[in-house]
Amino acid sequence: MPSSSRAFTLSDFDFALPESLIAQHPAPERSGSRLLDGRSSPAQHRIFRELPELLNAGDLLVFNDTRVLKARLFGEKASGGKLELLIERVLEGNQVVAHMRVSKKPLPGARIHMCGGLRGGGFDAELLGRWPDENGPLFRFALQGPAGETPYELMERHGHLPLPPYIERNQSEGDDPDAAEDSQRYQTVFASKPGAVAAPTAALHFDETVLARLAERGVERASVTLHVGAGTFQPVKTENLAEHQMHSEWYDIPFATLAALERCRQRGGRVIAVGTTTVRTLESWARSGNIQGDTSIFITPGFEFQVVDMLVTNFHLPKSTLMMLVSALAGYERVMALYQQAIANQYRFFSYGDSMLLERQR
Repeated sequence: MPSSSRAFTLSDFDFALPESLIAQHPAPERSGSRLLDGRSSPAQHRIFRELPELLNAGDLLVFNDTRVLKARLFGEKASGGKLELLIERVLEGNQVVAHMRVSKKPLPGARIHMCGGLRGGGFDAELLGRWPDENGPLFRFALQGPAGETPYELMERHGHLPLPPYIERNQSEGDDPDAAEDSQRYQTVFASKPGAVAAPTAALHFDETVLARLAERGVERASVTLHVGAGTFQPVKTENLAEHQMHSEWYDIPFATLAALERCRQRGGRVIAVGTTTVRTLESWARSGNIQGDTSIFITPGFEFQVVDMLVTNFHLPKSTLMMLVSALAGYERVMALYQQAIANQYRFFSYGDSMLLERQR
């Protein structure tokens, strides 16, 4: 039975991944990571810096230019109880929406002191109440820092980078949670729009040398913005995929990018999305016609792509929505075979791992 006509379940996207292949640190050089070129059979083993030679003049690379916030904040209730916030979204009026981890939830109106940690000092936050959201328990806070200081500035001064749960840093032994390695390497070199709590990891492989070679080769560049939310790490809990509720994320597509997409189509070039967040942004626009807004698009095998021709992506978690997306693009059987090949050849997985180049099945 063709994969496009199958009824997929969560178990179809499971696979055994040795823990030793989960990358805990980035490669010494951004573009020195490995690249599994999965467009042909057999797949080709390459180094990421070879990517420009695999693309054609007239192709269009589309990046996500979101910037990861230092959105992890530690605080203390008036009673002395500790809590942790993960800022999901910044609202007007110095308000934020956050996930809260605490043993006993404070009541609306409670004032919390957010500690400065290694930097000292801190600021206060007032719990305003729950935030209506279908994705889980979110809370609305009013941040009360020094006059004129925005939530973005408060996070930059007092917050910590929200590394994914599978990247371990032993803070009990004195590891700096904001070590230079993570502060620099868990951001893309072109990150400019603050708002994400997780990096668009496929773009972490690009450095200035690779970008310059792409330009020399005649490959055009454009950007979209999708602020990756904490829901990207939430597991799918239903075997029936139709019952899964995708987390919502905010996106924006500039007019310059729309013009670049049209030029690419006119000259017969290919649209190459860098990362699954870029895919979700472009295909959300194609379906809705909205160049800005929230998207909860859920891409699974059988999805009809309207924009993306190729994808640069990392290796993803078993049973994740990202596995479903790449399988929808390149074909389920092909993707699962490529993952087994990657495991056999000791490719590094997840955020700091290696990369793969895929082509949309026709």
